[in-house]
Amino acid sequence: MSRGEPGRHDATIDRCKLESRRIALNGRFLAQPISGVQRYARELIRALDRVLVETAQLATWDITIWAPPNVAADMLPVGLQVVKVRQAGRRTGHIWEQIDLPRLAGNALLVSLTNSAPLAHPRQLIAIHDAAIMEYPADFRWNYRAWYRTLYFLLRHTRARFISVSAFAAAEVSRHFGISPNRISIIPNAADSFVALEPDRTVLDRLRLPKNAYVLAVGGRSPRKNLGVLEKAMASLESRPVLVVAGGGRSEAFAAFENALGPQSISLDYVSDAAMKALYQDALCLVFPSARYEGFGLPPLEAMSCGCPVVVSRAASMPEVCGDAALYCHPDQPETIATSIELLMTKPGLREDLIERGLERAKRYSWDQSAHRLLHLLQQQADAISA
Repeated sequence: MSRGEPGRHDATIDRCKLESRRIALNGRFLAQPISGVQRYARELIRALDRVLVETAQLATWDITIWAPPNVAADMLPVGLQVVKVRQAGRRTGHIWEQIDLPRLAGNALLVSLTNSAPLAHPRQLIAIHDAAIMEYPADFRWNYRAWYRTLYFLLRHTRARFISVSAFAAAEVSRHFGISPNRISIIPNAADSFVALEPDRTVLDRLRLPKNAYVLAVGGRSPRKNLGVLEKAMASLESRPVLVVAGGGRSEAFAAFENALGPQSISLDYVSDAAMKALYQDALCLVFPSARYEGFGLPPLEAMSCGCPVVVSRAASMPEVCGDAALYCHPDQPETIATSIELLMTKPGLREDLIERGLERAKRYSWDQSAHRLLHLLQQQADAISA
């Protein structure tokens, strides 16, 4: 290029900057039932859209969620001001993700927030929430384990950068999948979306649950969730509260397990967010004994944000997430769980103190803060391309 053509040079720089700020979001998760990782993606994208509006960056970024054709209309995000949503491609599932999505993303930075990503795209940011398939392989179907082990092994040899949800999870991803720690950034979960939610208290009336007189657990039925230990703890209590276990609907990814709950327990599969808030608000406490292995453990944070005391295992990510706002138990010792529940039933002021601490602890996490972290990563990637 001659020195007499500054306009053409400036135009080339502008085009490069524009290209570097094109973001494609992997929307395959929109076709999946909403569990922890899908909620993470949905809330983080909504928050990213809010942050871009609030920081007056509407015209700075070109961000599109690419979704497969089988996503139902009522599962598509609405109300987004910056982030666009498009459905395209001829395939669905993993095949859409591996073949159609890279073509749709083009030269954009491709961001995948729910553990899975295509192999054939040169610029990627990929969230891996934990390494449970390595620590608890029996929890997952053999084909699911084989696919994701292969996927992560191959992705680590690409130029992709990675996200995880806690320091514990990032260390586990690095240890099990051989991904260098300096390639992994932490963008945590949050629960502030529950704060403005109107609770659906009909679930309490339908189940005839007395206020502050039932114990709540949230999660699936796999051994990793440790409900058998919780059931033993409940059975040892002289004045046993009702145990309500919410969530844990079936997924094709997970192996099938027998229900470990006793006759004095209530099992609920799908529970709406509004009903979940009501269950949190009126529970004696949430017991989350599965933290022998949890990448983050969102239910305790949700419970704290709703004014519900929590009892968690002193293991994995739980001390990192809950700090001094929880009662801790041993995941293999049901008597420690029983002791915590008894204290909440009998020790004056303890429950109120934990509620106050929990509300303050939950304020440390917000989806907008996490969105700012994500935006910082996107900016870093954009600067590296346009430099």
